[in-house]
Amino acid sequence: MRVSIFPLPGALLFPGLQLPLHIFEPRYRALVKDALARDRRIGMIQPQSADEGAPLYRIGCLGKIDEVEALDDGRFNLILEGEARFRIVRELDTATPFRQIEAELIEEPLSEALSPVERAGFEREARRFADRQGYSVDWDAVTRLDDQSLIDGSSQIVPFDIASKQALLEAESLSERCELLVQLMQFFGRRDSDDPQVTLQ
Repeated sequence: MRVSIFPLPGALLFPGLQLPLHIFEPRYRALVKDALARDRRIGMIQPQSADEGAPLYRIGCLGKIDEVEALDDGRFNLILEGEARFRIVRELDTATPFRQIEAELIEEPLSEALSPVERAGFEREARRFADRQGYSVDWDAVTRLDDQSLIDGSSQIVPFDIASKQALLEAESLSERCELLVQLMQFFGRRDSDDPQVTLQ
């Protein structure tokens, strides 16, 4: 399938979750207008660096524009709803100001759940990480989340580097993603406490 993409470092989208976006660059205004005129779908994917035209990671997530606010000066505020992860087959040579790819959708498991031990281990490490970073978290709300929303939602918002976030997106199962999240929280939490110069992206 042909997908118009929005390459954005540090921004992940997962199936079933939402991502708010503020669109201000002319080429991405054109992308949004094109998507609204067609099927309302945009591919979110991370470039491997912040450089213009940087190579793309191979896996991203297809999102559908769920809500849109068109501002008077041509900018847009969007809510993108994740539909399915995709794998790039190739990047297309196009005349549009935005990049386009040929992609194949990744078939997702119908439903996944963590074991009670995995869930408890994640929540314990998440509390430690939040305390170290000085984050304020509504833990009562966290405990009410289903496993998929908890792990994928955490993966979207954690302040890790591009490569770490990409690894979370590419994890093949919920258990694998949960285990990786715990390892990354331990790693970045230790780095931050040991070295005051380290900043998390």
